[in-house]
Amino acid sequence: MRLASFLIAACSAVACAGMASAQTKLTIATVNNGDMIRMQRLTDDFKAKNPGIDLEWVTLEENALRQKVTTDIATKGGQYDVLTIGTYEVPIWAKQNWLVPLTNLGASYDVDDLLPPIRAGLTVDGKLYAAPFYGESSMIMYRKDLFDAAGLKMPDKPDWKFIQTAAAKITDKSKEIYGICLRGKPGWGENMAFLTTMANSYSGRWFDEKWHPTFDGPEWKKTLDTYLELMKTSGPPGASSNGFNENLALFQSGKCGMWIDATVAASFVSDPKASKVADKVGYAPAPCGTTCKNANWLWAWSLGIPAGSKKVDAAEKFIAWATGKQYAELVASRDGWANVPPGTRKSLYANPDYQKAAPFAAMTLQAIDSADPSLNGNDKPKPYIGVQFAAIPEFQGLGTAVGQQFAAALAGSSTPDQALKNAQALTTREMTKAGYIK
Repeated sequence: MRLASFLIAACSAVACAGMASAQTKLTIATVNNGDMIRMQRLTDDFKAKNPGIDLEWVTLEENALRQKVTTDIATKGGQYDVLTIGTYEVPIWAKQNWLVPLTNLGASYDVDDLLPPIRAGLTVDGKLYAAPFYGESSMIMYRKDLFDAAGLKMPDKPDWKFIQTAAAKITDKSKEIYGICLRGKPGWGENMAFLTTMANSYSGRWFDEKWHPTFDGPEWKKTLDTYLELMKTSGPPGASSNGFNENLALFQSGKCGMWIDATVAASFVSDPKASKVADKVGYAPAPCGTTCKNANWLWAWSLGIPAGSKKVDAAEKFIAWATGKQYAELVASRDGWANVPPGTRKSLYANPDYQKAAPFAAMTLQAIDSADPSLNGNDKPKPYIGVQFAAIPEFQGLGTAVGQQFAAALAGSSTPDQALKNAQALTTREMTKAGYIK
């Protein structure tokens, strides 16, 4: 008690103010992807510029993050001050008044520099409700050395028939080289992000114009049969447990001939410090089926503030730091231009230093620009916004439930036909209960 009294008495007005401001602690919920891990490592820069703000991190695997963040914001739990959320959540949560509009990111932030498709997905009624940390589409990453050895040339517009043929030719299971690695882990943002875009390429969709599920149609059957045959013939063992991070590790260690996944992975597979095949990687558009429309997804991992936060000013300062132009320069100065978070700003893709360092830059931008989440973006009209998801509140549960059915088929505990039948039944039941189907 005497020591505490002495410290209080000795504290000048300026010092006491500093001690008080140091008590502002932001709790940030984020996903355990490489770019977010780097952000945590670089926050010494933010703390130096904002000495009155401390940071506490809650870093989770993708499915777990979504569950915890959704539960917290829906129940107004107040555990977090900054949320890592995506293009699916932002418009739905903004309309529920669950998010704070970002109106004070600073004069130098330059909102107009954000890529139009990315900005549009995070904007409701003209207001930005989350700032993109990185944006992405999907594409093929492949081993050029394995293609050369097999006498293969990647087409400008590859289709699934070519992918099946190429994957079989470059597979050598005796050497633990698998022709293709694809997401198998169940989750609306894991296996279903990939499988929904694959279905789009076969003219599939989740719902017809009257909100009836379409898993009983030929498009989804073709999608699932092709996917399962491809993985059985040319995929790695245990694929039903593999999501983004697991497949990234497989590709970096040289065990995948092709990987169709998020464009953001390109900087990691081409990083010689982390990837054994960094100098052997080529890039190509996501495969077409009967169409190329929305064969690749559109997504942004973004930072938002839950409504009711008592630390909005501090949270906006952090978001402006993490998603502003100066953060790109910070990453470039520490880790090189190739590792700057991609897919958010026009200025990055106009930067010759980035173009030179990132051979995947043009393909990433092309993929982002070609994805169309609108009602007419697919080969057939659909009643929902979204490429690899349907922007309705029920989709999060539905996507994960259907993903579990398809993961079971991949693991061999269910047949493809049974998985599709179950997906149709459970989706019909939930959509009827929610009032979409009359």
